Amino acid sequence: MLAGIRLTFFCLLLFSLKSLAQEFGGNKPSIKWKQIVTSKARIIFPSAMDSQAIHIANTIQQIDAVSAQSIGVRSKPVSLVLQNQTTISNGYVSLGPFRSEFYLTPLQNSFELGSLPWSDQLAIHEYRHVQQYNNFNIGLSKIFSTIFGQQGQAFANNVAIPNWFFEGDAVYNETYFSNQGRGRLPNFFNPYRSLWQQQKKYNWQTLRNGSYNKFIPDHYALGYLLAAYGRKTYGDDFWKDVTHDAAAFKGLFYPLQKAVKKYSGVSYKTFRNKALDFFKDQFVTEDSLINVSPQAYKDEEYPVLIGGDSIIFVKTSYDKPHQFVLIDRGHEKTLNLKAVSLDNHFSYANNTIAYSTYRPDLRWGYRDFNEIELFNIVTKKHKRLTTSSKYFSPSLSPKADSVVAVNINTSGKANLDILSMKDGSKLSALVNNENLFYTYPIFARQQIISAVRNTAGQMSIQAIDVKTLQSRFIIPFSYNVIAFPFYKNDTLFFSASSGKQDKVFAYVFNNGKLFFVDPKLKTGIGKYQFNVSDNSIVFSTFTANGFRIETLLKSAIEFVPVSAGDMQLPLPDFGVSTLGTNPKPDTANQFKYTVTPYAKSKGLIAFHSIQPYISDPEYAITLVSDNILNTMGAQLAYTYNRSERFSKVSASAVYAGLFPLLYASVDYSINRRGFYNGKLLSWNEFEPGVGISVPLNFSRLNHLTFLNVGSRYTLNNSQYKGIFKDSISVNTFSYLNHSFRVTNQSQSARKNIFPKWAQTLAVNYKHAVTGYAATQLSTNGNIYLPGLIKNHSLVLNGAFLSQSASNEINFSSGFPFSKGYIGQNLQHMYKFGVNYNLPLAYPDAGIANVVYLLRLRTNLFYDHTYAKETFDSGFPYQAYFRSAGTELFFDTKWWNVMPVSFGFRYSYLFDEDAFGGSGHNRFEVILPANLFQ
Repeated sequence: MLAGIRLTFFCLLLFSLKSLAQEFGGNKPSIKWKQIVTSKARIIFPSAMDSQAIHIANTIQQIDAVSAQSIGVRSKPVSLVLQNQTTISNGYVSLGPFRSEFYLTPLQNSFELGSLPWSDQLAIHEYRHVQQYNNFNIGLSKIFSTIFGQQGQAFANNVAIPNWFFEGDAVYNETYFSNQGRGRLPNFFNPYRSLWQQQKKYNWQTLRNGSYNKFIPDHYALGYLLAAYGRKTYGDDFWKDVTHDAAAFKGLFYPLQKAVKKYSGVSYKTFRNKALDFFKDQFVTEDSLINVSPQAYKDEEYPVLIGGDSIIFVKTSYDKPHQFVLIDRGHEKTLNLKAVSLDNHFSYANNTIAYSTYRPDLRWGYRDFNEIELFNIVTKKHKRLTTSSKYFSPSLSPKADSVVAVNINTSGKANLDILSMKDGSKLSALVNNENLFYTYPIFARQQIISAVRNTAGQMSIQAIDVKTLQSRFIIPFSYNVIAFPFYKNDTLFFSASSGKQDKVFAYVFNNGKLFFVDPKLKTGIGKYQFNVSDNSIVFSTFTANGFRIETLLKSAIEFVPVSAGDMQLPLPDFGVSTLGTNPKPDTANQFKYTVTPYAKSKGLIAFHSIQPYISDPEYAITLVSDNILNTMGAQLAYTYNRSERFSKVSASAVYAGLFPLLYASVDYSINRRGFYNGKLLSWNEFEPGVGISVPLNFSRLNHLTFLNVGSRYTLNNSQYKGIFKDSISVNTFSYLNHSFRVTNQSQSARKNIFPKWAQTLAVNYKHAVTGYAATQLSTNGNIYLPGLIKNHSLVLNGAFLSQSASNEINFSSGFPFSKGYIGQNLQHMYKFGVNYNLPLAYPDAGIANVVYLLRLRTNLFYDHTYAKETFDSGFPYQAYFRSAGTELFFDTKWWNVMPVSFGFRYSYLFDEDAFGGSGHNRFEVILPANLFQ
């Protein structure tokens, strides 16, 4: 039975493994690409990035041989694309096609990913994924690869080897081959430390799959604990042996679990428990066990004391997206939704909030901006201070007459700009001659103070005199990460890692003394975003229920003197002694590489996978092609439509390297059906076509808005069969299909089934241009509204279709017929539907590590369709198709990786189903139409 389940969901997983990071046609055509070709990678990059590309090539070349010893020596070069137009910090490696992309803008928050040069960290971490895929193409995984191509291997690998290993092993690699890495940062361990501190005991399947209700650490954190423990306890060959057996499916079912037992000598469960216990023991002397009352998960971040004891902060929960919140006299008040941003940082002064908002480019997905947004908490007015900019961590001056922010250009260089609050004009730019990377700058009287990273990835704090531009570093550089400086009364407070803790320190300018600030508070892990008033302090600390704000009297904290040398203590290894045995990449020993142009036309057609596809009523098998720059996609496919019972073979291609997308396709359909003079008509259909569309992204602030306008020319040649074979014979005509699609939605929270506010509208107009005068107009729209209770959703649907009376052309229709009925393509159709969606339960329960149930939800619906048709004989036909019922959905994860929502529908038909079946009760199985996107 288990094998049957695996085969049933194989086609689902193939499509779900496509990387979410990929952007089709995301780069402007004006970008000129270059390349460096090595034995390990083809590095493709925009011009003027030669030095960074060479550095990445060197890093990969130097770590490859040593890194391969712990995973395998199989090697196939990967295509690696460097993206410098986006403000997002990310990287990925994918199969289908085999490629990697680095998004080269670093994060501001050094606690999250560390302070290493971002390109170095990406090279070490992501290249490990390259090695993993190269060495996991064996055994049964290789059979899947042979049959289904690269995505076949991806499916087999992800069934056999859990995602925690892929990422945990890569995090170990980034730590092993560097002087830092997440495995040496206290913040990386906070999620599990908080569970242990608050005695949260979750079962294994919950730790693997997450929850809609509880905070569960991600698979990066879990993976590192298991991967590092395995390397430390059983040697560098342990995971190589385990994963090779697993990828080959030795033992067939649960191959990794069996391999762990084989090479460790203990059961998989025992191995997991020992690994978690090992790291738990590293913090016994650091964290006190506490019990806290159960609370819903929420984050409270970046608190700012204003006036007496009032606090403004950013609040996020599983029920609501990011909000600016004010606590005044113990009462909590929402000030405003926080716009879509890359982090939750903001600055406050003189009733004004300043923060960076994320805005994508109108057309190019790899190009986006960070624009400074202002919000006045009194007048409730918004103001966009900068446009099409890349500013990070803006900080207001005390009088809110200027703002300092980090400006990162496409070369990756960071500068500090001081801007006018009137119009965003640049008042001054602080010269960065030392090639530092600035994070979280602030005003401090006549100085700008910023946490900085040097080219080695070490951190310090720099103070720059605004008038003289003289600067100095107030603490020595080290690999201990630093963030969140705050200045008050000649004292600078900041958070920094120290040993196994993230602590708050204070530097007093008038005497140059350094202190550890001890709040004498035992709840939570780490102290972040310290803020001080004349009488109080406030900061954010991490708990098993999210970040929580703690407020104390200033008199309650203790200032403990420390020396500058204490800031240079070596990073801890958290018991993983093997981390100290690594050779570091030798940046002084540079290989020589030749830089050559990379043609955009290279490899435009490159078939890599065969994909089965299920989106009822259509079932298809498709041969897929994608090029490395993601500007060209092509498919060869066979499709069977269960509802209309016809087959189709097709070839299609789309080119996205220009502002509009260009389409071309050829379809041949067999046994199409329709009505002619009240009788069933059957024909074969040949349809070549070309088209153009323009996808536009108008998203900004709290709204995600997308518009797509297109037009397609199609030539249709139909060969009729049966009783109409002689009377109609061959019918040839051409037509245009114009489309308009727009979606607009507000931000959603984790537990929202649908956005609180959203609208969608699709309009299609088809008209013949040769042969006939046939036309068809169809519209379909949805309005999403909040329900009676949080996480409930009311969805109103309306649709309309009207086509010319001539039956000589039968345009296909995507009309959303009332649920439960067998739909037909009639001349005039009107539809209204009401859907009320609500959650029923959050089981957090799994079966045999195969399927995990996160949520059970239902939809109560009523559909009302009215249709009418006038046949050529003059016989009028009209009918109602009304139904009501319920849908029961299961939101699940399969093999701890793939989210799948499926369900069952019961429909009661109030009217006769004129086109199929009898009786009023209908039962259906639901597979979501957009599962594979």
